[in-house]
Amino acid sequence: MSNQRLSPAQQAFYHREGYLTGLDPIYDSEGVADLNTGIKEILALLEPGEKPLEIREWHQNSTFLFDICMNPQILNYVEDLIGPDFYMWASSFFIKDPHSPETVAWHQDSFYWPLTPPDSCTVWLAFSDSEEENGAMRVIPKSHRGGIIQHTSDADANSVLTLKCDTAEYTDDTAVFMNLKAGQISIHDDKIIHGSLGNNSPRPRIGFTIRYSKTNVKCDLAVNPNFKTYHCRGVDRFKHNPEGPIPTQPYGRIWQDYRNVETLNTES
Repeated sequence: MSNQRLSPAQQAFYHREGYLTGLDPIYDSEGVADLNTGIKEILALLEPGEKPLEIREWHQNSTFLFDICMNPQILNYVEDLIGPDFYMWASSFFIKDPHSPETVAWHQDSFYWPLTPPDSCTVWLAFSDSEEENGAMRVIPKSHRGGIIQHTSDADANSVLTLKCDTAEYTDDTAVFMNLKAGQISIHDDKIIHGSLGNNSPRPRIGFTIRYSKTNVKCDLAVNPNFKTYHCRGVDRFKHNPEGPIPTQPYGRIWQDYRNVETLNTES
């Protein structure tokens, strides 16, 4: 499993459509059980009043999360899509409770992220089954090829984002649901338009996102002074960004005062 690579057809599909799914599971049933044991330990570190959205970049202080981000099979797929030289810089949990009305408006990650050039991808790992009924992510195929689109205020009280992008050139009926079984991943381009609907089921939807960028991608530290990178593959010839600490404890958290939560917490 750890030596699997993407076929030329899969790579071509990703670059043409802006996403990839339908891959063999990264984690088998035993691995999924370990994932869900681990997330209980992570959730227990939240303070009263904090939500799972606060679990951002905790890979910096948790070997449990760091090892997921550095899973060799995941890195193989990322390398096949964005090239041999890349780093990991962010991770987040996106959890929709049973019957949650929370939605995520149509948006592009690259609109929010202070990264130049926009040349990154997100891996979305399912800790639980993610299906249309319980609020799976959906994408508009090929929308990543239209450049970065203007975002405006969103009046939907159920949306976790305050902005949404103009989708006048696209229609919802072209959207594709990224249905995943627990242990599977999807991968999407940072410019693709995506979002999600509410959870209409009695089951939770638990997803973990990991962000990877080519080494030529530079962060504006004035916007995100907490930005830290972890070199994954190849060579970093640019040295644009600060490197993060390697964690030493199984379950730990970090404390950060983000000035722009949406910059880092775009749902995937």
